[in-house]
Amino acid sequence: MTTKLALFKGNKIRKAIHKNEWWFSVIDVCQVLSGSVDAGAYWRKLKQRLIKEGSEIVTFCHGLKIEATDGKKYKTDCANTESMLRLIQTIPSKKAEPLKLWLAKVGYERIQEIEDPELATKRAKALYKAKKYPDAWIEKRMRGIAIREELTDEWNKRGAHTNREYSILTAEISKATFGMTPSEYKKFKNLTRENLRDHMTDLELILNMLGEATTTKITRDRNSKGFPKLKIDAHDGGAVAGRTRRDIEKQSGKKLVSKKNYLPKNT
Repeated sequence: MTTKLALFKGNKIRKAIHKNEWWFSVIDVCQVLSGSVDAGAYWRKLKQRLIKEGSEIVTFCHGLKIEATDGKKYKTDCANTESMLRLIQTIPSKKAEPLKLWLAKVGYERIQEIEDPELATKRAKALYKAKKYPDAWIEKRMRGIAIREELTDEWNKRGAHTNREYSILTAEISKATFGMTPSEYKKFKNLTRENLRDHMTDLELILNMLGEATTTKITRDRNSKGFPKLKIDAHDGGAVAGRTRRDIEKQSGKKLVSKKNYLPKNT
């Protein structure tokens, strides 16, 4: 990530939100990496070559309306982060070499993590430390990840398999715990694509863990199977954490759900 930011520093890469994620102007990236005086022509030629070679990259690009220098919005080929990284690897440029090396390193690290999952945990801790998160918060976050994995494994064994089903079940826990679904919670914290849990306070993390750990226990104790029953368990597990939240709020006299997040000061 650092290499990527350094590579594009000082260069304007236009972007737009599409399908709830950032999509970047392909022409802008081509201009930065190739130094071409006519980035549009460069991209058209590159696109023709990729199509001829049978590359799937071009099919993942979408025409989105992005503001140009004249202040008007025009349809421009854009790619999401994954497609853009694949596209960059096809551009012969010295400026792209640092990023290509970084991509190779990331790929190698991913293979290592598959062989030894503990490495993923160590790297996650190191990343949070680099972002200046407190050590106590990091420990809670890592514990929360383990609890979440245990819960999703249980869901998978008992009949929930798709991301959509996981999202619905997670929303049930969140709404019962905090009074908001994850999407509502993100808006409350002024987040867009960021991971909600990475922006929770210590107590929010603890309650989130309580809701998910309780849901796992309830599901096992009831031996629930099938999505409808898992949904009831998710609500009931979240409700336990919700009652705890309200009790804390009653005793402290303050709302526990916080707008606080760990976004950089200049965001």
